[in-house]
Amino acid sequence: MSDTWLPSLITATPQEGFELAITLSRRGVKYTQPDVEVLKELRPHYARSADALTAASQVIAINFQTVAAANDYWRK
Repeated sequence: MSDTWLPSLITATPQEGFELAITLSRRGVKYTQPDVEVLKELRPHYARSADALTAASQVIAINFQTVAAANDYWRK
């Protein structure tokens, strides 16, 4: 994937930062497994797995930490 889709980690609000963290997480999966059909095949498994969902939440949390730090935790 060569398109530039992330010009900055700077967001106006923590809500936008959290949404960016989700986007980063989803993009990470897309980069790791670019075959959409494989992703569709795997979804029923991880959608019902507490461990997989917990791991996904952890990835989002780590990405949110990164975005929050880049935004100086939205201090004014």
